[in-house]
Amino acid sequence: MINIVVSDYKVSEKLAIADTKSFVDLEAPDSAIKEALEDTREKLGKLQDTLYAHGKYAVLVCLQGMDAAGKDSLIREVFKDFNARGIIVHSFKVPTGLEKKHDYLWRHYIALPARGKFGVFNRTHYENVLVTRVHPNYILGESLPDVHCVDDVNEAFWDKRFDQINEFEKTIAENGTIIFKFFLNLSKDEQKTRQLRRLNKSNKNWKFSEGDLDERDLWDDYVRCYEDVLNRTSKPHAPWYVIPADNKPAARLTVCSIMLQELLKYKDIKEPELDPKVKARVPEFIQRLENE
Repeated sequence: MINIVVSDYKVSEKLAIADTKSFVDLEAPDSAIKEALEDTREKLGKLQDTLYAHGKYAVLVCLQGMDAAGKDSLIREVFKDFNARGIIVHSFKVPTGLEKKHDYLWRHYIALPARGKFGVFNRTHYENVLVTRVHPNYILGESLPDVHCVDDVNEAFWDKRFDQINEFEKTIAENGTIIFKFFLNLSKDEQKTRQLRRLNKSNKNWKFSEGDLDERDLWDDYVRCYEDVLNRTSKPHAPWYVIPADNKPAARLTVCSIMLQELLKYKDIKEPELDPKVKARVPEFIQRLENE
């Protein structure tokens, strides 16, 4: 049996990304990992059905990671057994003109899952303290009243933005949203391998852009920003999990297992029972149908 220990991945104290693993050996053959994932995601899918019927919690799954970390394929494999009505996936790209006319959290607020559903954010509100922090000139496009030049995008600005994000998550958690935040920890060497694979495979070329290489040149800057994100925003109600991402099958099983283990702690998530008066008449309803 493959044992995934949640606490091994949860960010509960200050960390340095350089000291975390990007590869984990689950000490099992690929076939066993695949079988374990199939079993775990089936259980997670059944739990989602119960969550839907219960209707009092939503689940928000946030996925962050460097380019080629495996977010898309993880979503495809982990949520394969979900009822389509119970899950919505949002892939956040560069903000549109309409989105820029609102505060930066607006497009994330309106994409939040309803109670009873899972919502997956493929890239998240954290892009607003990652990409924009590496490229502070992007903030000028938000037309903020107190930001007139890049010099105004200072540490005080980022402190305020971190406070806003923490408050956003605290608010939705207090109102019934269970939050999972996964950082897919990809090594620079493995990213290179995956980007080369994209270039060498005609059916993967569409995923590549020259800008990917420009962003790769800023790897160290992104690592520093991710480190700050993990250390400043991992909270009991919205924890971060650092998932070794160099091994895709292991990463998928780890994410799926963490969600299942944590959700099973909610003992109040149960299918609602029939009204006693209706329940007492079930034999009558069965008889009525059988006599048609």
